[in-house]
Amino acid sequence: MPNLSRRGALRLTAGMAIGGTLTLAGCGRGDTTAATASAKPVGTAPATGTVNVWAAQGDANVLDKVIKPFKAANPDVTVEFTLIPNAEYYTKLQAAIAAGKGPDVAQFFPESQAQFLDPSILRPVPDGLVDSGSFFTSLWDAGVADGTAYTVPWYAYTYALVYRADLAKKAGVTAPAEWADMEPFLKALQSAGARRGLGADIGWDVFNGQDVAMYAWQAGGSLLSSSDEWTLDTPAMVDALKYNAAFFTEGTADPTGPTFLDAQPYFVSGETASMITGPWVVGQLDTAAKKTGWTAAHVATAPLPAGASGSTSFSAGGSWGVLADSGNATSAWKFVRYVSKPSTQVAQYKAYSSLPAVVSAWDDSAISGQPLLDAFLTQLKNTRAFPRVSTWQQVATRLGKEMEAVAKGTESAAKAAANIQAYAKSVGTGAE
Repeated sequence: MPNLSRRGALRLTAGMAIGGTLTLAGCGRGDTTAATASAKPVGTAPATGTVNVWAAQGDANVLDKVIKPFKAANPDVTVEFTLIPNAEYYTKLQAAIAAGKGPDVAQFFPESQAQFLDPSILRPVPDGLVDSGSFFTSLWDAGVADGTAYTVPWYAYTYALVYRADLAKKAGVTAPAEWADMEPFLKALQSAGARRGLGADIGWDVFNGQDVAMYAWQAGGSLLSSSDEWTLDTPAMVDALKYNAAFFTEGTADPTGPTFLDAQPYFVSGETASMITGPWVVGQLDTAAKKTGWTAAHVATAPLPAGASGSTSFSAGGSWGVLADSGNATSAWKFVRYVSKPSTQVAQYKAYSSLPAVVSAWDDSAISGQPLLDAFLTQLKNTRAFPRVSTWQQVATRLGKEMEAVAKGTESAAKAAANIQAYAKSVGTGAE
C-alpha cells in the first residue's frame, strides 16, 4: 500500500481547493450544449504527438512504468509527466489553466473536482471512450455536471471499519452492523485491553466534514435538494452530529488524539482498537508493527455500521480530464482510455496499490486474494458522490469545525446544524 503521505497529502490538496474556487469561470457550468455536441468518438488509430500529463505526486509516481505497453503500442506518441507536490497541485493547475498554459491531461480528485466541471475548462468525455457502467457508480457521477461527463475515474477508495480482530475475539464481539451496535462494540474492545475503542480523526477539518456528511446520508438525509438548495439543517444532520459526538462523550474516542501520523502506531500498540479509514491502511500496519504478518494475525475489516437509512459511504480517489485548450486532445483521450482499462488498473494496483475504479478489475487475483479489502469493495458499491458544486469544500470545512464544537460539548447538535445551514446558504453553490 502507499505510504502515510496519502491522507496527509489529500488534506493539503483539499485545503488548497477551498481557496481556489473563484479562479475558474465561477464554475456555474452554464450551457453545456456545445460541449456535449463536441464529444465525438475517438478512433483506434495509434496515438501520435506529445501528450502532456499533470498529476499530483503519489499514485501517479509509477505511471511511466505502468503505461509502457501503451507507449510500445503507440511508438509515435511521447507522454510527458509533470508530477507536482500535493500541497501545490490544484493551485498550480488553476494558475496554468487561467493563463492558457495547462497540460493536455490533468489528474483530479473526485471528492474535490466540482470546480473544474465546466466546458470552458474541460472537454466532455467522448462518446464511447469508456463504458460508464464499468466504474463504481458514484465515482463516475462525481465527474458529471448538467448531464455531461468531464472526467474518467482512475483509482478508488472509500472508508470502512478497520479493527483489532484479536481484541474483538477476546471480548466475544463481532463487527457492528448498525449505529446502535457501535458504542457497545467499542467499549467491548476497551474491556479487552484497548485504552480507547476508536482512533477518531481529530483534524476538525474538511475530512471530518466529509465524515458527518456520510453519517447524514446514513441517517436518511441529503446535502442538497433536487433544486440544488442546501439541506443541512435537518433531523438527519442533527443525528449525524450526535452520532459522531457520542464517540467522544462516551469515552470511546479521545478528542486530543491520536493525530493523523500517530493513528497507526496507536492502533498497533493497542492505544486504540479501531479506525474508520481508507484501504491504504491495510498495507501499512505491518510496517507500523515492524513485523511481517502482524496485520493478518490481528486485523479485520467490515463495512460501516448502518444508520436508519443504511451504511452509505462516500467515494473518492483519482480521475482524469482533458483540458478544453489541449493541443492534442485525440491522443490525450487515448491515454485516458488506456489507463481506464481493467488490466491497466490492475497493473497500477500492483505498482502502487491504487485500488481500481473499474469494478471488474477487483476480480483479479492480486486484489481478490486480499481478504481485508473485501469490506472496501462492499462499501464502494454503496457510496455517493459529494455535491458537485464549487463550494462543497468550504461547506465541508465548516462542517468539520461545527463537529468539533459538538464533540467537545460547547454547542448542541441542533445549533451546529443551523450554523452549517446558514453558512452554506451564505456561500451558495457557486452556480451562475
